[in-house]
Formats: sequence, C-alpha cells, structure tokens
Amino acid sequence: MLKPDRLFLSSPHMSGNEQKYIQEAFDLNWIAPLGNNVDGLEKELANYNATTGAAVVTSGTAAIHLALRLLNVGPDDSVFCSSLTFVASVNPILYQGALPVLIDSELSTWNMSPKALKRALKEAYKNDKLPKAVIIVNLYGQSARMDELIEICDSYGVPIVEDAAESLGSEYKGGKSGTFGRYGIFSFNGNKIITTSGGGALVSNDEKSLRKARFLATQARDSAIHYQHSELGYNYRMSNIVAGIGRAQLEVLDKRVQQRRAVFDKYFEAFNNIPGIDFQPELENTKSNRWLTALTIDPKQTGVSRHEIIEKLAEENIEARPVWKPMHLQPLFAGVDYYPHEEGNSVSDFLFEFGFCLPSGSNMNMEDQDRVIDIIRNLFKM
Repeated sequence: MLKPDRLFLSSPHMSGNEQKYIQEAFDLNWIAPLGNNVDGLEKELANYNATTGAAVVTSGTAAIHLALRLLNVGPDDSVFCSSLTFVASVNPILYQGALPVLIDSELSTWNMSPKALKRALKEAYKNDKLPKAVIIVNLYGQSARMDELIEICDSYGVPIVEDAAESLGSEYKGGKSGTFGRYGIFSFNGNKIITTSGGGALVSNDEKSLRKARFLATQARDSAIHYQHSELGYNYRMSNIVAGIGRAQLEVLDKRVQQRRAVFDKYFEAFNNIPGIDFQPELENTKSNRWLTALTIDPKQTGVSRHEIIEKLAEENIEARPVWKPMHLQPLFAGVDYYPHEEGNSVSDFLFEFGFCLPSGSNMNMEDQDRVIDIIRNLFKM
C-alpha cells in the first residue's frame, strides 16, 4: 500500500504572484546582483515593519553577522545569546572571533529569561567584561519579554540584536517583532512563514548603519572607478530574482499569519484538554505568527512520550521534530558559560526533553491536519 504524500513540518507556500516579479527582472535584464526587486523588497519590508529601512541579504545568518560587524564585535569580546535556538543565531559570534555566553529561557514565552540575563550582566559588569551585544531570539514566532529585557540591557548600555528569523509578522505590544533592538533579523529560508528560497534581512531605524551593512554585504567595494577594497567585506547581497519572490510573498504575509494561527488553534482545540500537554504560551499583548505549533508532553501523565508521537507520525510519512537542542548542550559550545533561568532550574533543558513541533504549514489542508490529529489521538486511545 502506497504511503500518502510526505507532509512536511513547514513547506513553502507560493502566492501565485511570484512569476510577475521574476519576469520583470528578466524583461529588464536585472538578474543579479541588484535591481528594482531588491530596492522594492527593502522599501516594502521597512514599510511593513515601520522601520527606517532594511537591507536584504542571502540569509538570516548573514544578517546577524552584519549586525555584529556594525557593533564592532571582535576577538576577545563576548556576546550573550539565547541558548534555546538554532545554531545560526550563535555561529556569527564565532565568525567574529568572539565568545558566546548562553542565556536560558523562561516558561511564559520559551524565550530569553530576564532573570538569567540580569544575573549574567551583573556578573559581567562586576568582572569588567560586559558583552558587546545581546542576541535575543523570538522562538517559533513568539516574542520574548522585550520590555524587561530592554530595560536590563539599557541599564548596562548593551545593544540588542533581535533575532526575529522565526517571528516575521508577529507583534509585541502594538509593534512588529524584530523592531525593538538596535537591529532586527529576519529569515526567508524555505521553511519560514514567507520565503525567497534562501535569504534574510537586517532592519533598523539607523539608516547610516544600513548603508554600511549594504556596503559590507557587497564585498566592501570602495567608491572608485577601479575595484578597491579598504576593509573586509562579504558576498551577502540578495539577488534581484530572489527578491522578486520575496515581494510577492510579503504581499500575503498577514494572510499566512492568519492561516498558521488557524492551524495552531485546531491543534489546541484537539489536545489542550489532555492533562500533561501544554502549548507554547502567547504572552499577553502579543500576537505570535505561530510559525510552528510547539508543545510539551509529560509522559508520566499521558502515558505517551514525545518520541512515540514523532515516530508514529514518521511511519505515516509525516514530519514532526523535537524543539531546538539548546546551544549549551551542543558539542560545538562545550565549556561556554551558561546562565540557567534559576540556579538548578534550566528551562531550556526541560523544553528540549519534552517539547516538539507539529506540521504547521499554511498550505496544509484540513484533511491533512485531521490525519495528524487522529494519529496522535489514537496513541492516547481516545
């Protein structure tokens, strides 16, 4: 018997308007690296997020790297970063020869713990080793407690890079996610809420910094008739064709947020009444884009483990995954300083042990989601 088509965790969802912008690039022969679509996407992204500007680049990772360059992070510096995240949040710290310091999450958002950050900064100040920046990640679409985290960072004069790679379209107290730090980061990877196939963006209210970011992202070529370079640059600029995909995707972002939230709501209705199951919370006065539906399960209460659910779904050609493995548990960052939420209480460890993500694509039809729900409910013998 043939298995159903593969149901992915989060697959690209085209709007149908992408070819218009791509064809325009071909018609104008603006294929790469820059052109009207790059300019248009930067302007439209800035307008959507109500920022002064944006610089579109090849990935969210590249955008973080540029943000650290703009903040003059270098060897012997430290940068604090959320531990519960994808490795791309932390790797650019290493690119700059700096030292990461990892900060735990808290349960009300699954994001950076103000308690842990305050303790880490207090100790760093005492040792005259304040970080050059704090990278705060908005996990699975949910904003961190930005007001509290900003207040703590401001009290020490430490700038924030807001890693909103997963939270484009989310809101925090009336503002768009990614607009609360010195720099905001977005990702347009193929699995994100909107995609350019691969790409990212840096947003800011500092236009001078954005001009510098674009300069660095274009091999830091000086203004000269010949090719002249006075500082290290990168090949990070987004191509005009890829940017065309992004323009069409951005047009339907709000619709994609609505669709992802509807997917979450259906899962919530199906499983929230089961003791031992808890969904990632949505903080008061925030709106998560619910990029992925993330939840924890207590096998002692349910009699079913996360591993059993993931394995059973895999047997039916359905992708589900554990939450991110925290960076302080990764071999790459062995020996790096880590500050748990409270002494003896690492929230990230708990979420990694019991948390998982269900298929959440905006293009998932109701029948597919019902199939996921039925498979899981059968494990509970409901």
